[in-house]
Amino acid sequence: MQATSMSDFRKDMKKYLDFVTEDHETVIINRGENKAAVVISLDDFNSFTETKYLLSTEANRKHLLESIEQGKEGRTVDNDLIEE
Repeated sequence: MQATSMSDFRKDMKKYLDFVTEDHETVIINRGENKAAVVISLDDFNSFTETKYLLSTEANRKHLLESIEQGKEGRTVDNDLIEE
């Protein structure tokens, strides 16, 4: 994560956007008076949005946590639905 001022962001916009899209880092743009904006890549935004959706209901959260525990314990099932 990197923080910068609005004027520095404007001056080096390509550098900051490359940093965000190529390195999947976050840039915080300080705008003064306790105001700021965050720049993230579209891939990261989509990932956050999907995670938010998957965790949006208690039932889904519970199911996902149970699945993670099963995986950690080695209780998995081979599935032939995916072709290699």
